[in-house]
Amino acid sequence: MQQLNFPPYTFRLKSSENKPLIFDPIRKKFVVLTPEEWVRQHTVKHLQEVYKYPLSLINVEKELKVNGLSKRYDVVVFESDGSIRLIVECKAPKVNITQVTFDQIARYNLTLQASFLMVTNGLNHYFCQMDYEQKKYNFLRDIPVYSP
Repeated sequence: MQQLNFPPYTFRLKSSENKPLIFDPIRKKFVVLTPEEWVRQHTVKHLQEVYKYPLSLINVEKELKVNGLSKRYDVVVFESDGSIRLIVECKAPKVNITQVTFDQIARYNLTLQASFLMVTNGLNHYFCQMDYEQKKYNFLRDIPVYSP
């Protein structure tokens, strides 16, 4: 798989029926290793290793309803009280991050109401903090490290 703009991490990989698989520690199973999944697993590992978020507060690939439509978010990090601290939208490395990507995560956030947003294709990472009073997001250089 392609080298990403993350520190080097170790993953459990295997092959089944000629398909590469990667172990997802959140879902506790091997999943098909697509380019987007490669970015998602690096992001989860990065949230855990660099930002110190406990795996118990991280969720991946869950369905949510947005304007009556079923959508799936990539990664959500919860606060210990159950509110949502961070939503991450992962794209494959070959997908450019555009306004459309930010519109997508903003639509998800209408339902989820996170404090922070992250958009990544594994090569470029963008971080925002929500300003609900002004109804906008402010770009940040990084997101805060976990503090209980």
